[in-house]
Amino acid sequence: MLAYITIDTEYSSDMTRKAGPGCRADNFARTVSGRTAEGDYGLAYKLDMFNRYGHHGVCFVDPMPALLWGVAAIEDVVAPILERGHDVQLHLHSEWLELADPGHPLRRRLGGATGRNVRDFGLEQQCALIDWARDTLVSAGAPAPVAFRAGNYGADDNTLRALAHCGIGYDTSHTPGIEQSECGIALGPEHRVPLRHQGVIEVPIGCIATVGGGLRHAQITALSAREMVAALRHARAAGTPSFTMVSHSFELVNRRRGKVNRIVRRRFERLCDAIARMKGVRTGTYASDPPAVVTLDPADTLAPADPVAETLRIAEQLAANTLYG
Repeated sequence: MLAYITIDTEYSSDMTRKAGPGCRADNFARTVSGRTAEGDYGLAYKLDMFNRYGHHGVCFVDPMPALLWGVAAIEDVVAPILERGHDVQLHLHSEWLELADPGHPLRRRLGGATGRNVRDFGLEQQCALIDWARDTLVSAGAPAPVAFRAGNYGADDNTLRALAHCGIGYDTSHTPGIEQSECGIALGPEHRVPLRHQGVIEVPIGCIATVGGGLRHAQITALSAREMVAALRHARAAGTPSFTMVSHSFELVNRRRGKVNRIVRRRFERLCDAIARMKGVRTGTYASDPPAVVTLDPADTLAPADPVAETLRIAEQLAANTLYG
C-alpha cells in the first residue's frame, strides 16, 4: 500500500496583506523555512527527515505569490524540494489575486475577478487560473504537474473539469473528514478512496472515525502519530491502494512566536519512523506511483474510533496549545 505524505508548501497571503509586499524574505523564513531561534523546522527539515527514513514526499507548491514577487519567489521554494529528490505538484490559493496589481495580465484575463477559493470562479476562469499557475510552476523549475490541490480545499466540479482541460489527471481536494470543508466537489463523506470524477481521478484526503460517529482528517496537526499509524494499518488490511495525509510547510512551528512546537515535531518524526518499519506500506508520489482507482465497501475503508487514542490526542493537543500556542 502507498502512503502519500503531502506538504502544502506556500507563502502566507494573510501576512502579506498585513505587512505589505516588502515582507517576502520574512514570509519565506516563517512559512517555508519554519525559522525559529532553535533552527529551521519547516520544509527543508521535513524533507531531510523523509530522506533519513527513505521516504518520498509530495509538495503541493502554490505559485500564486509570483503575481507580486515574480517567478524567483517560487524558484526559492521549488529548488530545495528538487535538490532533495522529492515531488512537486500544483497548489493554488486564489486569495493572492486581491494583492496583485489590477493591471497584471492574469487579472485582466480574469476580467478583474477575485475570490478566496478556486470554486468562486467560472469554468473558463478556472481554466485560465490553473493554466497560469501550472506554467508559472514549470517556469520555476518544476516538472509539469500531474496532480492538484486547491487552497483551502476550495475546489468544485468545475475545478476538476478545468484540470482535465489543462491535462492534470489527479486532484486531492476532497476532504471527507472535514464536515465544514470549503470543498464544493459533489462527493460525500462516504467517498474515501480514489475514484474517477469529472474527467480526473479524485484522491480523497484520508480520515478516521471518531467517538460519537464523526470523522477526522489525516493531518499532522489533527491526528496523533498513534492514530495515523492505526489508520495506515487499517487501510492496508482493507486492501485500500493508498492513503493520503496532509501537512504544511510551517506547521511544526508557531509562526507568530518563532518557536518550534515540540509535540507536533515529535509526532511527525514518530510517523516517519513508524512508516519506515511498517510491512506492506511504502511512501510514494503522484508522479512515480499514481493513485489507483478501486471499488471498496465504504465501511471497510474507515479506521474505527479508538476512545483511548482519541482521549490521549485531545490531551496532547491541549498541552501543545498551552505550551506553544
